Amino acid sequence: MSKITFLGAGSTVFAKNVLGDCMLTPALQGFELALYDIDLERLKDSENMLNNLKATTGSTCRIKSYTDRKEALRGAKYIVNAIQVGGYDPCTITDFEVPKKYGLRQTIGDTVGIGGIFRNLRTIPVMLDFARDIQEVCPDALFLNYTNPMAVLTNVMNTYGGVRTVGLCHSVQACVPHLFKSLGMDPSGVQWKIAGINHMAWLLEVTKDGVDLYPEIKRRAREKQKEKHDDMVRFELMFRFGYYVTESSEHNAEYHPYFIKKQYPELIEKYNIPLDEYPRRCVKQIEDWKRMRESLVNNVNLQHQRSNEYASYIFEAIETDVPFKIGGNVMNTGLITNLPKEACVEVPCLVDASGVTPTYVGDLPPQLAALNRTNINTQLLTIEAAITRKKEHIYHAAMLDPHTSAELSIDDIVALCDDLIEAHGDWLPKFH
Repeated sequence: MSKITFLGAGSTVFAKNVLGDCMLTPALQGFELALYDIDLERLKDSENMLNNLKATTGSTCRIKSYTDRKEALRGAKYIVNAIQVGGYDPCTITDFEVPKKYGLRQTIGDTVGIGGIFRNLRTIPVMLDFARDIQEVCPDALFLNYTNPMAVLTNVMNTYGGVRTVGLCHSVQACVPHLFKSLGMDPSGVQWKIAGINHMAWLLEVTKDGVDLYPEIKRRAREKQKEKHDDMVRFELMFRFGYYVTESSEHNAEYHPYFIKKQYPELIEKYNIPLDEYPRRCVKQIEDWKRMRESLVNNVNLQHQRSNEYASYIFEAIETDVPFKIGGNVMNTGLITNLPKEACVEVPCLVDASGVTPTYVGDLPPQLAALNRTNINTQLLTIEAAITRKKEHIYHAAMLDPHTSAELSIDDIVALCDDLIEAHGDWLPKFH
């Protein structure tokens, strides 16, 4: 029996989407859906939910929970990763509250920036533990990573874990539909090309019947920008750098040095930037889960419609050899020629029976490559810190982060890193 293993299966809502999709996919019938999570209560919740779904969908997939990670992985053909190390309390709270003491504010803190750096440092050791198990019990498995920070973790699994890994993010799928909806444009029949790095990939081309739609997009965006809305940072970046970026304005506000600034507090209001957005979302998610748990976990009439998550479509394309196109995070094997070869990039990929094949992009417009490199610098030095366990590389990563370095002095950056290392305690490995 073929096997799909879900690491972090206690993410019940996400497990419903990904594994519910698999249950509705003809080519995946008969697969074992192996569930693993360190939170046994949440694991049981997901198992109950999926068994209810199995009954209502008539799927022949077999649901099985594991408390032994290696056994959950043994013989897996596909692995889905959706873990979060340290959770909201204590780790996300630490990522936000300690930098605030230095006057450093964040919105999401899960990709780059000081929050992203420390999220990586506590997650990478766990991912490398996964990699060791995979090498032993399912070395040929395809690993789909949904966990942030996407670029760094996908890079580490490929480069140091020796695991065939593709990173998947919703921002590529959502980019054009979201933009067109916000501007009152019809996305049907529109062709687009997106490439760059995760959370900072660029809408390089957007056409309909061969006509470039960018002039109309920019015209409508300039009108919309005259009033408050929730995408003001991305529009500003598009006006200044020429292209729209995939990930939301609240994310991009902290990837660049232009928007969250102590010296210019009026920018927060001007660009409608939601400081501390991620902690708010976490609290809401926890409250929402309490309310929806019963209707999701013990609902014997639970229904599911196939979502637009890439995972089941990737598995289906490999199983059936019917090609499917995705936006994937992969190593830069000459794909984007003016970004470092050590970087993980986000590019169009073709999926079929031979696996996931990334496509060649060539040079990005120089200003876009330059913006990507500012984030890649921090990503690569974070990896260096995680692999060598040298504290100096944590400092380097933070000193090169665009937002952190625009706000704090070198001494304060080092002191902040030391404070965060101490505050995280055993959630981090020991650095020297």
